[in-house]
Amino acid sequence: MAEVKIQAESRTEFGKGAARRIRRDNKVPAVLYGHGTDPVHITLPGHDTMLALKTANALLLIEVEGSESLLALPKQVQRDPIKNFIEHVDLVIVKRGEKVQVDIAVHLEGDAASETLVVLENASILVEAEATHIPDGVTVSIEGLDAGAQIHASDLQLPAGTTLAVEPDTLIVNVTAAATAEQLDAELSEAEAEAGIEKDEPEAAEAGEPVSAS
Repeated sequence: MAEVKIQAESRTEFGKGAARRIRRDNKVPAVLYGHGTDPVHITLPGHDTMLALKTANALLLIEVEGSESLLALPKQVQRDPIKNFIEHVDLVIVKRGEKVQVDIAVHLEGDAASETLVVLENASILVEAEATHIPDGVTVSIEGLDAGAQIHASDLQLPAGTTLAVEPDTLIVNVTAAATAEQLDAELSEAEAEAGIEKDEPEAAEAGEPVSAS
């Protein structure tokens, strides 16, 4: 994974008011910590940070004027729930060659057998890898899999140097038979009954009353 160089500024103002002023200047308040160092409060350029964090587990080379450059991974990214802009970033300092644990995405490729339902039980998986060689994700082929097939963490083909950080029997993909129309109707009826929804039955014709055949 390529390093993304970001020029940061030291930050001496704290609190909600200071954070709002920083964001008004299209910048992002952030903190660097890890490896036994005191937290370093910095300000990041908003646009560059937004672009860098579009990549999961982005490896950032933080350059602060007057200080040594530091490699860091995003630990927590806070976003505005409505506008989705970045409000704050927690960054953990890493060293070249050290192992870190991160979640990587699971991507499916191919098509399972007809009349099956593919359930991705875990869209990401925790792995251990060198901080400078974190894979973008892992690809899983479901081509031709029949109902009843399962893929576990131990079945994943991880890149060299990357190892699982979860139990090997963790279920990743589960292939089941697709529900029939009758099963769906039965499930719907059961759900309606539990919710207390009663269907109106068609009124029967009274005795002696002619029934239209149209």
